[in-house]
Amino acid sequence: MDRTSEVREFYEKMPYPAPVASLERNVRRYTNPVYRRVLHHLIWPAGQSRANQEILVAGCGTSQAARYALREPNAHVTAIDISETSINHTRKLQRRYNLRNLELHQMPIEHVAELGRSFDLIVCTGVLHHLHDPVLGLRTLRAVLEPEGAMHLMVYARYGRAGIYMMQDYCRLLSIGTSEKDLENLAATLHALPGNHPMSDLLRGAKDFHRRDAMADALLHPQDRAYSVPELYTWLHDCKMSFGRWYEQAPYLPQCGMMAGTRHGESMGRLSEPAQHAAAELFRGTITQHNFIAYRTDRSTAPQPIGFADDRWRHWIPIRLPWTICLRDRCPPGSVAVLLNPSHKHSDLVLPIQAREAHLFDQIDGVRTLDTILQNCRSNDDADRGLSFFHKLWRYDQIVFDASPAPTLDA
Repeated sequence: MDRTSEVREFYEKMPYPAPVASLERNVRRYTNPVYRRVLHHLIWPAGQSRANQEILVAGCGTSQAARYALREPNAHVTAIDISETSINHTRKLQRRYNLRNLELHQMPIEHVAELGRSFDLIVCTGVLHHLHDPVLGLRTLRAVLEPEGAMHLMVYARYGRAGIYMMQDYCRLLSIGTSEKDLENLAATLHALPGNHPMSDLLRGAKDFHRRDAMADALLHPQDRAYSVPELYTWLHDCKMSFGRWYEQAPYLPQCGMMAGTRHGESMGRLSEPAQHAAAELFRGTITQHNFIAYRTDRSTAPQPIGFADDRWRHWIPIRLPWTICLRDRCPPGSVAVLLNPSHKHSDLVLPIQAREAHLFDQIDGVRTLDTILQNCRSNDDADRGLSFFHKLWRYDQIVFDASPAPTLDA
């Protein structure tokens, strides 16, 4: 049996993520216009939101495409997956929520050109690293991406998965399969691992390993590979794609969290951005997946124009991420609030803020521009510190910027 058939057979038997019969818990979030606006400007900071987008969910699993179709009712969502079982679970959700904007096809990524269309957004998370040839897979997706389009990709990260690869080798040595008995014994074995085993921290921090489907996907999958940050950049370059931004960028930035306070923090900040990201991955050591946005290298405009070297920032509108949290009780000395993003998996990425910063933060309403907010500052020094604060909020994944109203400098 070839590897593609092995992967298909694996997912027919062990669909992942675990199928769900209902999306009711998420309907309120998916239909929240602020949620949709934030995700749009995370991908296209300067892009106006528009209807009739073509979205491809490549390797949709059991529910991802239905979630996209629910969240983007004005878009046409096409979903493909190698597994008939996964497609059938998605089809049940399609019928339950009357998702007329969702189209399903059972096919591998390598055959996506057979659809005969191109896409504004391609979502492919947790899939390309399972292909026999990830370069071919990404090139195939690039070929159906509109020149001004974007990809949301996620692939495994090399260093944080060291314990997983040790246990994969262990399972192969013992010929552990996906029978109920094998999975029961494997779960018990994981709980018996020494406390200092490289897998132990993952077991304590990841809820996934408490579920049989997730445990099988991580440890018994017939094929996967992982990427360091430099390998990821090389892979994108070889496929004529360019890196845009991390979906959650704070873990990769030396200006955030504990890295900023180390003796090398300033030196790391002087490196090129790819080198900063590589150093951060090595420093943290526990990043298990790279979740990011990428674009075609022949794109005509800058896809991620967020920077503060000129006055464009004056017209940007900051928008709070609706899933972030502001805590105002039991704050560190000198702080009146602490901001945190629950998506971050590193406990040092909390952001204490002082009273003047909290005043600026409270003025973020998704309507006012940075220029309008900072006009209330008493002096130029206060305005400069305020701008630095908004830069920090963006780095810490507390806000995105709607830069679509920003004029060109020649206007």
